[in-house]
Formats: sequence, structure tokens, C-alpha cells
Amino acid sequence: GMGSLWLATVPLTAGLIGYIYGLRYMGTLYGIVFFSHQLGSFVGVWLGGRMYDAFGSYTAVWWIGVAVGAFSAIVHLPIREARLQGLRTA
Repeated sequence: GMGSLWLATVPLTAGLIGYIYGLRYMGTLYGIVFFSHQLGSFVGVWLGGRMYDAFGSYTAVWWIGVAVGAFSAIVHLPIREARLQGLRTA
């Protein structure tokens, strides 16, 4: 159901932000992350509707989504995971 999909990454995202950046600015950093998520959701739904109205189908929206996903994967390929040296605290 919704609990396993909608915002299921919230605890993981919050934990990762706290682990990497510490807890001192946790509220601000998490607020920025969550705001950007909501803004992207709004723009995506709105733009998808506008494109449906313009083209009469969701085909263009679908392919743009595929292209954005592929671009995201390519951009993240050079990232090399490394262990953090120490836990930063507030």
C-alpha cells in the first residue's frame, strides 16, 4: 500500500543527512531536501498535465521521464563510495 511507497524513503533520507552532516543543521538541511522533493513533484504533475493538453497523450511525458532517469544514472556513475572518516556530531 501507500506506506510502502509514498515517502518510504523519508527515514532513510533523514538518517543519511544526519549521519553525513551531523545533527546541528538537521532541520534546515532536511527542510531543503523535502522542499525540493515537493517542488519537483508539483512541477512534474503540472508539466505533465500541460503536455497532455498540448499533445493529447502522455507519450512525450513518458519519454522525458525516461530521459531524465537515464541522465540521472549517468551523472551518478562517476561517484565512488567511500567510508566516512568519523561521525560528525552537533
